[in-house]
Amino acid sequence: MSACPACGGPLAPWRTVPSSERLTRAAFELARCGWCGTAVTLGGPPADLHVTGAYGPRAPRLAGLAAPVLRTFDRRRLALLARAAPPPARLLDAGAGRGRFVAAARAAGYDARGIEPSLREPVASLEPTTIEDAAVEPGSLDAVTLWHVLEHLDDPGAAVERIAGWLAPGGALLVGVPNLHSAQARMAGARWYHLDVPRHRTHFTPAGLDALLRARGLAPLATTHLLLEHNPFGMWQSWVNLLTDTPSYLYNLLKRNASARSRDLAITLGMLPLAPLASLAEALAGAAHRGGTIAVLARREHRPEGTAPL
Repeated sequence: MSACPACGGPLAPWRTVPSSERLTRAAFELARCGWCGTAVTLGGPPADLHVTGAYGPRAPRLAGLAAPVLRTFDRRRLALLARAAPPPARLLDAGAGRGRFVAAARAAGYDARGIEPSLREPVASLEPTTIEDAAVEPGSLDAVTLWHVLEHLDDPGAAVERIAGWLAPGGALLVGVPNLHSAQARMAGARWYHLDVPRHRTHFTPAGLDALLRARGLAPLATTHLLLEHNPFGMWQSWVNLLTDTPSYLYNLLKRNASARSRDLAITLGMLPLAPLASLAEALAGAAHRGGTIAVLARREHRPEGTAPL
């Protein structure tokens, strides 16, 4: 790849990053854009990487205890979406996972459906398809959510272009992605939790995501840096990653993708008292618009057929 998938700028070799998945090779090379700062993972991942390892079909450890917290996260996402597309909007969640958010959206009054290519014990009925292959009528949706999906794609521009065509004029897109311009990314470097190579293919900066959306007729309305769903844990896990052999050890342990018989367990337990401090650090970073992940709400622009966005 010679051009940035976000803004089209030039890419140059940047850094070597350890794999977050023990089933793949030890390290991957990243290249970075000289214009917007977005980075890309070089070299393709194994074809089954989204159904094995940390993404395997088994329920995570402590899933029952986490359920109330996950419902809180879903309500927050719905509140962000409702700013531009309140219920009973026609909503599609692209890359819906097990369908938890689809179920929450239906309960909140949305006419919601979801698509997901790698179904794993879904909690709501979903269509087993990709963005590329999904049968969605042009202009038939009021809203689409892309929650931590876009970073998994080698060609995020093509996906957003297709999704923009699904939206009615004035329809809303809510995108959540890790923020390569964040304080935790800068602090942890190649050991940043949200790099998650090789699954994460495109590592966005806010500037890169803004350029990608605008080039496809989607006008950003608001960017949120203060997100409890990923950011405090991402800061803490990034600190721990600087000390452990296994990247993102606790995440992989909960996902049944790491052994409890590891020196990394003792290190992780020893770092638990620092979780409140990591949460405070992330809150300050978010207030400074340097949150570990961001949510961008955008609206499909009204413009005459055949004209290009500015």
